[in-house]
This record gives sequence, structure tokens and C-alpha cells, in this order.
Amino acid sequence: MRKYLEGGDLRTIGGVKFLLPLVRDQKDFDILFRYMYSKDRPIVMRAADAVEKITIGHPEYLAGHKRDLLALLQIAEDKELKWHLSLMVSRLPLNDLELEIVLAKLKEWAGNPAESRIVRVNALQALCEIKDQDPGLEKDFRILIGKLQKEEIASINARIRNLKIG
Repeated sequence: MRKYLEGGDLRTIGGVKFLLPLVRDQKDFDILFRYMYSKDRPIVMRAADAVEKITIGHPEYLAGHKRDLLALLQIAEDKELKWHLSLMVSRLPLNDLELEIVLAKLKEWAGNPAESRIVRVNALQALCEIKDQDPGLEKDFRILIGKLQKEEIASINARIRNLKIG
């Protein structure tokens, strides 16, 4: 797998599109997931990209990695990892404490003008997906949307227009 994740710089996704069909089961996925701990930032970015894409169709692959994802969510510094973590954690079954932790971090990222716009948009998308699973979160979500709209950032406002807002 490593050969599909190596090479190039942070502006390229390397061989991720060739790697995706090679991940056929949980065992393959678990091997791929370990690359999110690499010391090589482009490898982490590409592994996170692949993991995020695979779990669109197979969110169950994340179940055994919930603790790792919640830990990574708390320590992630690189924007490329944050982009993907935001969307991955929205696919996890969360208990009340875990939900509180995830919501706090996603709200922090979405509301922080110092974060990259992609991080902010993906955090907002994840919050919307989580809100759809728990209608009690609607009010806080709408308050955040209102604050973000006042910033008048085109990419964020475009995402807001595309979100399913009850």
C-alpha cells in the first residue's frame, strides 16, 4: 500500500485512486488505517483521504478504530488530516460523552477563522450529518450557521446553501 501513498507533495493525492480498489475487507482497511500515523505528512494525508473515501460506502470499517479517531481528532494539527477526520467521525456510532467531544472539536474547527476553509467546510458538513442523527442539536447548529454566514466567506456560504437544514 505504501507505494500508492508515497511521492509528490501535499498538492497531489498520489496513487490513492489505484489503492482504493485494493482495500477489499476489514483486514486491508486496518493496514491502510495504520498509515495515518506515519511521520510523513503526505502519506498521512493520502491515507486519510483513502480511509475517508472508503468509509463512505463502508462506515462499519471505522468501528474498530473509534478510539484512535477520537484521539487523532484531539491532536490533529495538519489541515489535511483535519479535512478527513471531520467527515470520518461523523460516520461513527457515538455515545453521549463521545458525541460531546466530537461536537466540541467540530464546532471549534468550523468557527475558527484561523483554520483552513476546507477544514471549516468539512467540519460544518460533519456537524450537519451528526445533527441529522440527533434533532436535539438543531438549535446549536443554526446558531453556528448564523455566525458563519456573517463572515461572508464564499466557500462556507456555498456549503451552507447546499446543506440539508431542517
